[in-house]
Amino acid sequence: MKKQIKATVRRLNPVTLVLAGMLFAGLLCSSRYVAHSQEQNPVEAATFRTQLRTPAGVSTVQQNILQIAILHWYGANLTTQFTIANSPYGIAFDGRNLWISSLDASTVTKLQPSDGTVLGTFSVGSSPIAIAYDGGNVWVANINSNNVTELNGSTGAVIGTYTVGTQPNALAFDGRNIWVANGGSNNVTVIKASTGATVGTYASSGDFPAGIAFDGTNMWITNNESGNVTEMSSAGKVLGTFTVGTEPTGIAFDGAHMWTANYGSNSVTELSSTGSVVGTYSVSGAPNGLVYDGANIWVTGFNGSKVTELKASNGATLGTFAVGREPAGAAFDGANIWVTNYGGVTVSKL
Repeated sequence: MKKQIKATVRRLNPVTLVLAGMLFAGLLCSSRYVAHSQEQNPVEAATFRTQLRTPAGVSTVQQNILQIAILHWYGANLTTQFTIANSPYGIAFDGRNLWISSLDASTVTKLQPSDGTVLGTFSVGSSPIAIAYDGGNVWVANINSNNVTELNGSTGAVIGTYTVGTQPNALAFDGRNIWVANGGSNNVTVIKASTGATVGTYASSGDFPAGIAFDGTNMWITNNESGNVTEMSSAGKVLGTFTVGTEPTGIAFDGAHMWTANYGSNSVTELSSTGSVVGTYSVSGAPNGLVYDGANIWVTGFNGSKVTELKASNGATLGTFAVGREPAGAAFDGANIWVTNYGGVTVSKL
């Protein structure tokens, strides 16, 4: 991933930026809808923003914590490409529409998944790299301006801009707070979603945090330069540090296990809830972003212009699919996989 970071840095800010973090956002822990019903354990609506907008397919704003962790917020229901702004990278699904950050344009595009119609383009900070949805609003990590932008989930209007650590490059929502992985300062910032206030800043147990995901209880953070993953409590306590592949970037939760994309070793690591390695699976092309669809894991290959589908139950390769140049982030909309093609101006729909 270091080579990718350096190449990205040259495109973004060759004078001042030494490293750039990876993720996807959406990747940031997107996952597939499970068609059967699930027993709910409601979380008080007060833990969400007061103006929370209920996503499509959800009958109540009271969410189950595990539901939040794997984003089972919406009903389920050929590769096509749609043109948006330059260098699309982060992507997230809000239950109805897709939100895509464009690094070189410093904008976020709102896209209608049924036909790719652009519903709006909104200016944010410098070099937005990751996106997360909190159930009502959209959060964007701006890696070159060291802050996070909050957008209204309906209108795209800027609600606030909040200073975080150096080179924020990954985001996750835990049902109450937004967690920001700061690659340059080797820590995470926790922001209260309802107010934008900083709850705390906690050191990671590795270098260059590059990806972050929520398992319903704790946060898991990939440390790109250390080749490991940190498990952290809601209070910022490090619960464990676990070795994975080389240069881990994206991370996703499948409802039971964590999966990491190991950019430098062309592999994906599956970790149990205790941090033990369940399996390591070969995926060529510099794995970068991950998304879970309820049955399988999809992995973007940044250097291979393809996406690999792995069976979540055993890691078997189910297929490899061509997309655009330098695929970075991935999201699932309940029916299709979406991939941002950083090396161009398109997103691919599978």
